[in-house]
Amino acid sequence: MTKRRGSRATGRFTRKRDAIIAASTDFINRDGVKGLTLSAAAQAVGLSTTSVTYYFRRKDDLAAACFLRGIEQLHEIAARAVAAPTPAERLHLLLELYLERQRQAIAGEAPPLPLLNDIRALSEEPRREVADAFMKVFRTVRGLFESEDLAWLGRGRRTARTHMLMEQLFWTSAWLAAYPAQDYGQVRERMFDILSGGLAAGSDVWAPKALPQDARRRPAGQEMSRDTFLQAATRLINARGYKGASVDKISAELNVTKGSFYHHNDAKDDLVVACFERTFEVIRQAQTQAADLPGDQWTRLSSAAAALVEHQLSEDGPLMRTSALSAVPPGIRHDLVSQSNRVSEAFAQMISAGVAEGSIRPVDAAIAAQMLMSTLNAAAELPYWVRGVTQKQSASVFVRPLLMGLFVR
Repeated sequence: MTKRRGSRATGRFTRKRDAIIAASTDFINRDGVKGLTLSAAAQAVGLSTTSVTYYFRRKDDLAAACFLRGIEQLHEIAARAVAAPTPAERLHLLLELYLERQRQAIAGEAPPLPLLNDIRALSEEPRREVADAFMKVFRTVRGLFESEDLAWLGRGRRTARTHMLMEQLFWTSAWLAAYPAQDYGQVRERMFDILSGGLAAGSDVWAPKALPQDARRRPAGQEMSRDTFLQAATRLINARGYKGASVDKISAELNVTKGSFYHHNDAKDDLVVACFERTFEVIRQAQTQAADLPGDQWTRLSSAAAALVEHQLSEDGPLMRTSALSAVPPGIRHDLVSQSNRVSEAFAQMISAGVAEGSIRPVDAAIAAQMLMSTLNAAAELPYWVRGVTQKQSASVFVRPLLMGLFVR
């Protein structure tokens, strides 16, 4: 009898804990770790804040539990996928399982997966635990490339392709809602087609042209001191998340006073907006410069993409990671997302024109543009994943596999 009572108690504990994690994941996905509070999580599941602390003593413990639950499910998906016989079959199954899990969340059949882009906002100890769990998933996904047919891929290039592939999965949260759930099968097939076959038509080669240097430098009309602030803030926010990049740390990075910071920026949110606007302007300038190149749309697209990936590793980089969007106020976020979509649409137009002229394979231009945006966004972290990669190597190592095909030599 005692055992049954204990079993029922354990079951109630698990159900309550799972409900708290599910509700808190919604908060994190909408507002980042910064927007999660124990009181809000308690209210969402009909408990008192004191009751929630019985399950999670601190907010960071709760946020870490949300991330770890999602990472555990990602690992289950990855392990099933890499058990398939060939790299292509593994890739297809990975997309199938991940998009099905997304469909279940949207349909209310399963809790949402957490967006992992705000892990940096955790304090050191839980961040380390979550990062270690994520590395286990990463190493499993990298097994997708274990094959005699891909023996020519060195460890660094396998790692770079794994990073790019995982970012494609995570980036779907930015655009998948535009498609009805019943169309996810088509979305999967189009993503698989792009990842496996690339965008290049059969006769195309990887030979991007250099863009004028000013296309990837500081946007015109900004003072050097202002741009220096934006560069420093972008680096810190990319590395530590919105919460971790405090005004004190940004000022210390530049060796200036907080008063000097506020001379250039009214508030931290204004600085984040300015960093994003700088990033979008850099991308637009690269698109404009590429449009003026002689040749076909494949040449223009690959040249713009290569230039922007190289920019990420240059002294003028990096570009702002979209992870900061989840932490800015909703009103500001809406405008920034609209700007990001316009930049993506410009790539889609280049791809559509290339399909029409025959220099780019017939692909879904809108999905291909979002996948390219994901790759450009993730390139800032390439040196972390592939130690020693140079600026000149970066485009070939990272963006070429998307544009030429993930399994192409």
